[in-house]
Amino acid sequence: MQTPSGAALAPVLPSRYDPHTDALPGLESVAPWGEEAGWLFDALLGPHSADIVRYLDLARAGEGGGRESSGRAGEARGPVLDLGSGAGRLAVPFARHGFAVEAVDRDPAALARLDAWARRIGPQVARLVLTTRADLTDLRLQRSYRLALLAGSMVSAVPPRSRPALLREIATHLDTGGALALDYTSHLRHGLVAEPRRTWAFQVPRFDGIDEWVVARQVFDLPTMSERITYYAARTGKLAAERAVLTTDKWIVDPERLAAELRSAGLRIEGRRRLRIDERTESVLLICRAGGPRGTMPAKV
Repeated sequence: MQTPSGAALAPVLPSRYDPHTDALPGLESVAPWGEEAGWLFDALLGPHSADIVRYLDLARAGEGGGRESSGRAGEARGPVLDLGSGAGRLAVPFARHGFAVEAVDRDPAALARLDAWARRIGPQVARLVLTTRADLTDLRLQRSYRLALLAGSMVSAVPPRSRPALLREIATHLDTGGALALDYTSHLRHGLVAEPRRTWAFQVPRFDGIDEWVVARQVFDLPTMSERITYYAARTGKLAAERAVLTTDKWIVDPERLAAELRSAGLRIEGRRRLRIDERTESVLLICRAGGPRGTMPAKV
């Protein structure tokens, strides 16, 4: 973590991107962050939480009829696997709704924040959360799940050479009728060629009197199908001002290659939802099931 120069946080015209929507334009942070940068991670993902409702609906539908509780009093629902859980943006809300959740992340500080959050809510939530420190490039699961999540564009944090093994590991640990849900940012190739460097600027929605802005600079490298994102953030309150810089590296997802890897792992794409971000970028959500007939058209979700 380093302090940005004044030029790094020079004014940038706000992007057409609307920060009140439920998707980020490929700007999710997937790298570990220090305790001092926790506020920056929360600023980036905290306001963009509509996907939590979507994933909860998917978990309930997998139970049959979308019922609000498990069949017997005190019985946990799920289990749900949250891969790349971070500090619990998805895992803790799932536990609050009665789902047993295994939260997997490579960053011990993030898992500690997740545990602390769950304990603050109460023992009824904390007992439903299991945290596991592991890297997705070498994942070894020990149990089966009704739903596995690769949310927040986590699939783009996995090197392409490691992705097929990860998908196979997930597929072999899904219960009968279980699902894998993942989302990623899809970029049009001609748009990347025309504009390999991009800058986004947006104000973070807040209601506590704090003024908060984020400038994000993306650099795409087509030969390696990778991107580097640097966030410059500043927030000003009544008593103090903070500035921070966070850099993360990701992989550009090729939709056709990903679909082939899912099929090879024995996962059938059952549903696909697209959300247009701009004329060259969209957010894609895939719902995949283990096994099932080949060649069926995916449903809209």
